Amino acid sequence: MRSVRIAVYLFGGVAAFGAAVYLVIYLYRWQWQRTLLCGVLLLVIEVLLLGFAMLDRLGRLERGVRENDRRHEEILALLRAGERQAAARGESAGKDARARFSWLEEGGRTYVFVPVLMATGAALSGLAWVVERLARATTAGPVGRRRLAGRLVPLTAPTGGPHDSLTTDLPKEPPLGPPRWRTPAAVAAALLLCAGLVAVLSELTETKPPERGPTTATSVLFTVTTRNVPDARADLAAHQLWERCRDATAIPLDQASMATLDHQLYAATIHPSLSDHDRHRLVGCLQDTGVDRVQLTVLGTGGISPADD
Repeated sequence: MRSVRIAVYLFGGVAAFGAAVYLVIYLYRWQWQRTLLCGVLLLVIEVLLLGFAMLDRLGRLERGVRENDRRHEEILALLRAGERQAAARGESAGKDARARFSWLEEGGRTYVFVPVLMATGAALSGLAWVVERLARATTAGPVGRRRLAGRLVPLTAPTGGPHDSLTTDLPKEPPLGPPRWRTPAAVAAALLLCAGLVAVLSELTETKPPERGPTTATSVLFTVTTRNVPDARADLAAHQLWERCRDATAIPLDQASMATLDHQLYAATIHPSLSDHDRHRLVGCLQDTGVDRVQLTVLGTGGISPADD
């Protein structure tokens, strides 16, 4: 059971880490549908891990309750068996007592047991008093007591109490664990890391002011791969994706025409040219396919200037 639990936690941790990594990657690439898919997958994995942890905890609590009930029943059985044995012994002792001391029962003629017991106790008490007197008379005097006190000196407490020289060598606040600065330092490092990650992601995904590229125009070459889709529908899907992604850039793509070069091979020309940030957003939108059984792959982008042939 322990190996299965470890395997589930390991698999869930690896899956959650992969989903989180691809979430950041798709955010950087401006591929929002894949980002949402990774985010939902990460949330599902976290909920599954939380549910498994809760079920595991409840299972351990249930097993603990069952074990306590079983031990309770065993203890009750032992107590009941002990009570039965004690009752049996009491009955047998009562029978033996009645058999041994039957002469004390009513109707007997001999009542000498109690007086003999009292006389014996009085004699033993007198003997103990005599022994005590003899011991007091033969006890060692002051010299013996001084010797005994000298032998007990190493076992005595310090004269100054608990704050005497015996405890001055110890530190006032002995370290009972790791230094206290480690936990705040770890928390501060985690906060700085999270803040840095948020700052980097905000910088990469920020909608910047419209800028133009250094060239005259920008060309985009891409291909469309279909699966069990007619060519006419593939061509329509390519035009639909291109029209949808014309709004993905910071500047409006008013002069952006697309032409078919070959079978499922297309080229688009954008005038004026795009900046690196807008080109990155346009490529991310094109590759973030939203049509069933149609995949668009960007082969490359480039700038066009009047000096080009």
